[in-house]
Amino acid sequence: MSEKNIKDLLVQLQEELEKADAVDSETLKLVRELDDDIHRLVDPESDLNDYDSVIDRANAMETRFAVDYPTAERFLREIINALSRVGI
Repeated sequence: MSEKNIKDLLVQLQEELEKADAVDSETLKLVRELDDDIHRLVDPESDLNDYDSVIDRANAMETRFAVDYPTAERFLREIINALSRVGI
């Protein structure tokens, strides 16, 4: 899976959360921060190299989403898997 696919999945995740009822501001903030971090991870010009921290945060969010936002959780899981396959 390419970096473009990961970015597309991030867009789909955000769109899914926008459709969900009553998404709290903290969740939206966490998703925006994760989006920023992942964009920096896949940017070859970036000096962000804290891959493990980003993946740990994404895994924690996935667990939370499994209960509250199951469709969004699927996109997050795909993002995590894609990052692993890209070898970042």
